Amino acid sequence: MPNTRYRKGKYYAAEMALYSRQMAADNSKEVSRLKRNLIRALQEDVTPKQRQALLLYYAEGQNMREIGEKLGVDKSTVSRTIQRGEKRLQRCLRYGAEAYLRNME
Repeated sequence: MPNTRYRKGKYYAAEMALYSRQMAADNSKEVSRLKRNLIRALQEDVTPKQRQALLLYYAEGQNMREIGEKLGVDKSTVSRTIQRGEKRLQRCLRYGAEAYLRNME
């Protein structure tokens, strides 16, 4: 058996991804609940500017400069807006998800 401990590159990464999928339990219910919670948090818990910047950055794949030009602000402002939006989402999903999930079921 070859020693794969120190192998690097795309083949090793592909093997590890396949191994992870095979060893992972079916968590599709948890993933779908997380997606629902994320959508609700985006709608209710972040500001409209944060929501717009997050959607442009993650959904449309625009970079900070492009978003800044579109919104008429500096790219550092976009960066701060995205960071603050991410923190709000993390807090909501981390601390609010348990109570929210109980209400959903």
